[in-house]
Amino acid sequence: MTDALRDPCPDKTRTDLEYGRVLEALASRCVSAMGKTLAHELPFAATRSESRLLLDEAREATALLDAAEPLPVVALGDVSGAVGRVGAAGVLAPPELREIGKAIEAARVLRRFLGARRSRVPALHGACTTDPTLDALADELAAAFDADGTLSDHASPRLKELRSEFHAARQRMLSRLEDLMSKYEAILQDRFVTEREGRYVVPVRSDAHERFPGIVHATSASGATLFVEPRAVIPMGNRLKVLEAEVQREEQAIYAKLSDRIGESLPSLVAAVDALARADVRAATARLAYDLHLGFPEITDEARLELRQARHPLLLLESAEPSSGGGHSEVRFDAVVPSDLSISARRAMVVSGPNAGGKTVALKTMGLVALMVRAGLPVPCGDGSVVGIFEVVLTDVGDDQSLTKSLSTFSAHVRNLARILDDTQPGALVLLDELAGGTDPREGEALAAGMLDSLTARGGAVVVTTHYEGLKALALADDRFENASMGFDLTTMSPTFRLAQGVPGSSSALAVARKFGLPGTVIERAERFLTREDVHFETVVKKLNDERAALELARAAAERREKEADDTRRALDGELRAAKDREQRIVSKEAETLLGAVRRAREELREAQAKLRAKKLDAALVKEAQAAVDRVAAQVAVGGMLDPSRLATPAPVSVPAQAPVLKKGARVWVERVRAEADVIELLPDGAARVQAGPMKLVVDPSEVRAVTPAQSEPRGKAAPSARPGGDPAGLEVAVQTSDNTCDLRGLRTDDALSMAVSFLDRAINDERRICFLVHGHGTGALKEAIRRELKSSPYVRYYRAGNPGEGGDGVTIAWLS
Repeated sequence: MTDALRDPCPDKTRTDLEYGRVLEALASRCVSAMGKTLAHELPFAATRSESRLLLDEAREATALLDAAEPLPVVALGDVSGAVGRVGAAGVLAPPELREIGKAIEAARVLRRFLGARRSRVPALHGACTTDPTLDALADELAAAFDADGTLSDHASPRLKELRSEFHAARQRMLSRLEDLMSKYEAILQDRFVTEREGRYVVPVRSDAHERFPGIVHATSASGATLFVEPRAVIPMGNRLKVLEAEVQREEQAIYAKLSDRIGESLPSLVAAVDALARADVRAATARLAYDLHLGFPEITDEARLELRQARHPLLLLESAEPSSGGGHSEVRFDAVVPSDLSISARRAMVVSGPNAGGKTVALKTMGLVALMVRAGLPVPCGDGSVVGIFEVVLTDVGDDQSLTKSLSTFSAHVRNLARILDDTQPGALVLLDELAGGTDPREGEALAAGMLDSLTARGGAVVVTTHYEGLKALALADDRFENASMGFDLTTMSPTFRLAQGVPGSSSALAVARKFGLPGTVIERAERFLTREDVHFETVVKKLNDERAALELARAAAERREKEADDTRRALDGELRAAKDREQRIVSKEAETLLGAVRRAREELREAQAKLRAKKLDAALVKEAQAAVDRVAAQVAVGGMLDPSRLATPAPVSVPAQAPVLKKGARVWVERVRAEADVIELLPDGAARVQAGPMKLVVDPSEVRAVTPAQSEPRGKAAPSARPGGDPAGLEVAVQTSDNTCDLRGLRTDDALSMAVSFLDRAINDERRICFLVHGHGTGALKEAIRRELKSSPYVRYYRAGNPGEGGDGVTIAWLS
């Protein structure tokens, strides 16, 4: 399969499918003249890879619009004519120069916008980026003109000089005219200065002009006033004309210079103009996709269509209601009935059903979708749609009767069929409305069958609409063909506009005739003229349609129940999450309150300990009081989580609990609550009920580990650490043992502080004077918190970081009172 593609849209196809209306909708959403021109003549992709690239550009532009970052396109005039004159060495007029300057500035804004989002819009960046060397030209053109569009005095030093001289000369002349009007005020018609024939004049009464020396340049309509240039200012006027000519020559020289500068950058300028037009069309495509709910189907190289929930784009446009915001009308999306449509190469779909039931609409929808994809436009289809890149779309839709060429409708139809047959090849989509109609039904039916056979044999993907029973029967007998039908509601006697593939449809002509007023006697006589085969076929078709309708109702009911179940499940999941969140917040709040209470109790205990020591009471009483407080803390903690003595004890050495270990009375470690617990009951399913402090819970064997006695470090003499040179005199030598070391690594700051404070409490009670707090380095937050606590503690005489041989800055050593 070659990548190159032919033009997919012959004139007949463009007319039959009204493709121009799609382009008009696109052009109406462009903001620049160049964008509108490109949209009206939107080219089709010449290769399959280009078709994919165009769709990528449209997809990226749509994503930008969805993200409230639309492409920065601006309303610009058509500068293509001015660019062409520059190419022919012409000098541009000021408005053209300004418009080109605006275009180059717009290209700069677009380039920077896309450059900042290059990773998100690679296709747009590649298609619409511009030459950055044009920026200097944009700045030069912007500097050459003032805000009102006039050439700036700063466009050249000579221009500024000439204009200054001109304004000074003009001012001198006006001053001189004021003096003359004062002198000759009696013979003036009015006191003002005006221009006639490019000269400055004053109004003089016609009956007294002989007394006013000067040259008459004009008269009033009544003849009562003569406009006279005083002789005294004629030299001044001459000088002004000379200066004015020099100013104009300098201005023309500047225009020529700017035109030459544009000509030097002509290739880059042409590319920038094309990029601006392309970006405008892509932005319009995104707006069209938003307005019509268009989507991007999966693209395949195969010549096939699988459309889900497809709608005719022109019907969507026709359904629009005027927008209150004054922009494009709002589309009534649900006003257009969607259909699922599919066709592939070497196959034919035979669409039947009632008149005005939507058969031709389905036909045109498929053709427009194929053309829009080739042009890089999104299509009115739902998720899951697949669209192939067709070589050509061939159509015969409507009445082509030509009186001037003496062709009947059927003759014109046959001529079109002959052309279509010649053009059909693999990759062609062929759409035929009422194939071989307008002639003898039996011969027309035979001709239609022959055409279907020939078109599919040539590789075409063919869709036909028909009322011929023979074609419907052929689709039932030949695997290459498939029936499809437009629905008809016998209750309301009206079409449903829904297409069902796989079953033929009834024309329902007699039912429609009955609805619209034909007498019942006529209908009854017509039914008697139907052959037994006709009646049998219609009966079979009706039965198939009834079964299909029942299946659709059942499917809709099942989908509704499934949706209701999903909604209920989501609601329950949400309620469960909310309940868990509420429970977690309550537990966290209660735990924080209890932890605060335990901390306050410890503070009171410290004060009591200090008083007890001051009175030299028995240390055993002090230990007993500490133990009492620890027991209270363990009771109020959730599963022992806030038990200070447990927090100060390293996690027990444990092994996974096997089934024999889970027996009543066993001691285990429960990972879920990070606490030891006692097995109080074995459950039938293998789980166990355990008690951790006041809390009881059910655990799986995989959640627990059996506690084994921890292996204590030998209590022999430890090597003394070197006394730091900066330690105060009288301190004991810091000797580290397992009893005076508290490992806080891996704990949260709050838990570590609680564990350290409890450890210091026991050290005081045990009359240990040196403590090693191991916190590690980490971010430093835990270290700083520990040292702040030590600094405020009344029991700490002195503390410092460890020396290199003591663990360095990852350890803090404290001497207690």
